Amino acid sequence: MLSSPDAMACSRTCSRILGLSLGTTALFAAGANLVLLFPNWDVTYLLRGLIGRHAMLGSGLWGGGLMVLTAATLISFMGWRYGCFSKSGPCRSMFTALLSGSLAFLGALICFITSGVALKDGPFCMFDASSFNQTQFWKYGYPFQDLHNRNYLYDDSLWNSVCLEPSKAVIWHVSFFSMLLCISLLQILLVVIHFFNSFLSLFCSLCDK
Repeated sequence: MLSSPDAMACSRTCSRILGLSLGTTALFAAGANLVLLFPNWDVTYLLRGLIGRHAMLGSGLWGGGLMVLTAATLISFMGWRYGCFSKSGPCRSMFTALLSGSLAFLGALICFITSGVALKDGPFCMFDASSFNQTQFWKYGYPFQDLHNRNYLYDDSLWNSVCLEPSKAVIWHVSFFSMLLCISLLQILLVVIHFFNSFLSLFCSLCDK
């Protein structure tokens, strides 16, 4: 059975690993959201304002990215006992742990919800609206929102037949929003571990006294 000092050392090591892991996922989330702003690596869609609202919301940049990265930095400082955390007591450490954990959880949750809604609504692209209107014309919008009887996520025959521009818009949309969904889910899991580790550290600190 671990003594209190050993448990505290183990808790600090866990914080270092969690901080590094959360920081890495934050960078990946920001990168995935950034790529969504440039379909097919083409900047003209962004300049013309032809980017979907989910990507423009940037939840992967400021939610799963900046908010989680800020929390990861605090968690890493706690683990390494850096700066003002070198002599912080159990109450102060617990407050910082709750603050950083809540910040990361909120950012990851926002990114998770936005990514889920984005996958449900489908990509923003140019499509043939004549199937929904008597007059033949093409427009930008969310064509898969009107397909109530078919789910484009499970029907890959729609992926290359509905969206006319950008090319491979569905693949781009599904790939990177699925990545954001998985990353934010992993971040939430890491935050839960962080909360558990923080309570364990507080318990060991109180027992040591």
